[in-house]
Amino acid sequence: MVLGESDFQRIYRSVNKYYYAGPSGAGAGGAAGLVADPIYIRQRIDPLTQTVKALLDGPTNWLDQVVDSRFDSGTRLKDPGKSLTPDDQNRLTVQLNSRADGASQTRCREMAAQLLFTLQDLTPSGVEQVTLQRSNGSMLCVLSQSHAESVAVHRNAERPGYQYFIDDKHRLVRMPANAGSTAAPEPVNGSLGAGDQPLRSAAVSRDEKRAAGVSLDGKALYTGSLFGEDTLGKAQVRSKAKAEDDRLSTPSWDGRGDLWVADRDPKRPRLLWLDRGEGEPVEVEVPGLDGRIEAVRVSADGVRIALLVKKNDKTSLWIGRVERDERGEQGERDEQGDAAQPRVSVLDPIQAAPRMEEVTAMSWAGGSRLVVVGRESGGVQQMRYVRCDGSVLSGTTLPGLTGVKEIAASESEQQPLVAHSDDGIVRLPTGSQWQTVVKEGSSPVYPG
Repeated sequence: MVLGESDFQRIYRSVNKYYYAGPSGAGAGGAAGLVADPIYIRQRIDPLTQTVKALLDGPTNWLDQVVDSRFDSGTRLKDPGKSLTPDDQNRLTVQLNSRADGASQTRCREMAAQLLFTLQDLTPSGVEQVTLQRSNGSMLCVLSQSHAESVAVHRNAERPGYQYFIDDKHRLVRMPANAGSTAAPEPVNGSLGAGDQPLRSAAVSRDEKRAAGVSLDGKALYTGSLFGEDTLGKAQVRSKAKAEDDRLSTPSWDGRGDLWVADRDPKRPRLLWLDRGEGEPVEVEVPGLDGRIEAVRVSADGVRIALLVKKNDKTSLWIGRVERDERGEQGERDEQGDAAQPRVSVLDPIQAAPRMEEVTAMSWAGGSRLVVVGRESGGVQQMRYVRCDGSVLSGTTLPGLTGVKEIAASESEQQPLVAHSDDGIVRLPTGSQWQTVVKEGSSPVYPG
């Protein structure tokens, strides 16, 4: 069947199912982090029941290797033909088949959290409470929306304290993330805000306790604390490329607290991973990717990575799945007796903005979407939101801005976009127009 784009957008709507990050993702440190798995459902034919059934069916094939559902395989609705409807207080009761009868209270609450986060945008006021029932109708557990965050880490709900950028003195500075704030940017604490080492780009960890900066010439990557007056240590990574544009990319922190950066050296292009931002960098295996990695952004859940890849003077956006073989954490040793380094891979890359002939900047902007700056064939530069599965969100073209070089978005969708353009550092509060923050500056970033 062939369906026109306008008909598809009229009939279907996008929904995020949520699953827990497996050992490769943000859950490895003990936190039960959630990963968004976008799908499309018929928006006029009982979308809530459709979505619950889709969640119980399990994750899509692409994500299946790195996420886990707390619903045992084979768990289904007890009566699949019955429509699920919240009551007048937005409480939903879901009766499951016998596969869920023996679930513990802890596991049941994790199942309920998956449902609550998956259903949060499907009704005008959201689902406030989920009750799960056994196949005989007895209660398995109850979980409210207010308690779901204590069961599962939903990183998109975490609002950053600050926005960051590099000022005209090549220091890392910050300003309050609140769009209405008029406070002037100020240097961060620690060595990266002191100006002793001029910077051209930086990244801030998601807990806003540490930062990484690339030297002005692009040769060296440094990390430092954002608390106290620490001194600048030795470079964590060095590039040997001759040209500045062929050296280190802007770094990126994932939800586990690990650091990623690309070395664009034409003689030895590499994607590098640093455990907790320290120690010996590990070269990441990226099979199936044709071209040189120009930019790196890791999602908050830690299981997906967005890459700008250049080939034949064309730069395109790809999303890869992050998989880790945690050998060093399992006590394995190499031939010298040292702890074996983890093997990190980025697998099955998919193109996320296929219509754009040239992508110049991108940033994660939620659990399953990115904001992308680029142009279509024969067109002018534009900004729009795309899903990580490659689909374009309809009606998401943003107000025009001249000469956008870099873009930053928070994974909390309530925060304003920040960009580096011909007008300097600017930001876009919801429902407003672009506002200039400072005339001189570069490399705007949110934590991550």
